[in-house]
Amino acid sequence: MRKQFTKTVLSLLEQDDKVVLLLGDIGVHGFKEAFERFPDRVYNIGILEQSMVSLAAGLSAAGMIPIVHTIAPFLVERAFEQIKVDFGYQKLGGNFVSVGASYDYSKLGPTHHCPGDVALLKTIPGLDVMVPGHPEEFDHIFRDHYASPRPTYYRLTEYPNKDHHGFHVKQGTKGTVVAVGPMLDRTIEACKNLDVTINYVTYLSGLNSSVDEGDLVIVEPFYAGTLAHEFYDRKVHSIGVPRIFQTNYGTVQEHDEACELTAPQIEKSIRNFFKI
Repeated sequence: MRKQFTKTVLSLLEQDDKVVLLLGDIGVHGFKEAFERFPDRVYNIGILEQSMVSLAAGLSAAGMIPIVHTIAPFLVERAFEQIKVDFGYQKLGGNFVSVGASYDYSKLGPTHHCPGDVALLKTIPGLDVMVPGHPEEFDHIFRDHYASPRPTYYRLTEYPNKDHHGFHVKQGTKGTVVAVGPMLDRTIEACKNLDVTINYVTYLSGLNSSVDEGDLVIVEPFYAGTLAHEFYDRKVHSIGVPRIFQTNYGTVQEHDEACELTAPQIEKSIRNFFKI
């Protein structure tokens, strides 16, 4: 997905002279061509994430379209106040593109984990969150929204779905399962023998009015319960990253197992909730 991000941004730099790319010492090699071709609109700010966000706000206020990119914990948690005050309070548009959440950088340890990014950012009124599950989805979503007057967060994954999908993935009668972004493939696998509906979402606003009616299970790639408030009038069971610190080192697959986020574990949880 990061390769698609590079291609998409390079294309937008070519097409729109208002686009400015700010990197936090992440993705510099991937954007080598962009640095060479657009030296006045592509900058490596370095490990200065708070200053980078404030700089992006100034560019936005001046009529430019900033794209800010670095690893999730440094972009969201370290620079949260700047996103909230400089973009949220000021009602400025801008694009924040992360990598590494929730524990995609598992081998670097818990300081590089960030399963709380979406929950934190959704406290900022007017900020949109996008969680694409496939490179093609990111390309379409980003092109459609990069010039939005609202601040927008794009959560990239190192482990995308095999194919891109529409909203309605499967129809069933025993309940509805909402798969968020990169959780779709394992959700499909978990539900292959279950008579349930699967809805697939990547845009995390206004979900209650779009998702099929009735009780539901949410399979989310961040902290479990992050999206539960969207369905305030329903019975909801959340499957996601447990709200504890994952202090062990290991592979992403080992973390999935520990968090009970493998397809067999998800199937068991869904069966228990719907009693099927």
